[in-house]
Amino acid sequence: MEPTTAPTHPPRDDPITRKELAQYDGSDPSKPVYVAIKGQVFDVSPKREMYAPGKGYHIFAGKDGSAGLGKSSLKAEDAISDYSGLTESERKVLNDWVAYYTKRYNIVGKVVD
Repeated sequence: MEPTTAPTHPPRDDPITRKELAQYDGSDPSKPVYVAIKGQVFDVSPKREMYAPGKGYHIFAGKDGSAGLGKSSLKAEDAISDYSGLTESERKVLNDWVAYYTKRYNIVGKVVD
């Protein structure tokens, strides 16, 4: 059975710009890996191997790919922050992802423009 991760500190709401977020895409092994969902930034470094370049979820690393998560899509064109076009069922899927990440990863900030 795969070990689970859990948050180790209270959620933070440090402002993180999209440009700053892009630096945490898993390409630099000395930096953590961040994924943003609905503007919340999660540190997914405990599962770095899933978000590294060339891996399945790399499409979401270093950005807010909320729409892609809601659509259960790994297409680059779907990994965008604007999820306003999602259907009701896709929004439920997106909210389920937020709940999943909240239970497993530290929230390190929020995306600001």
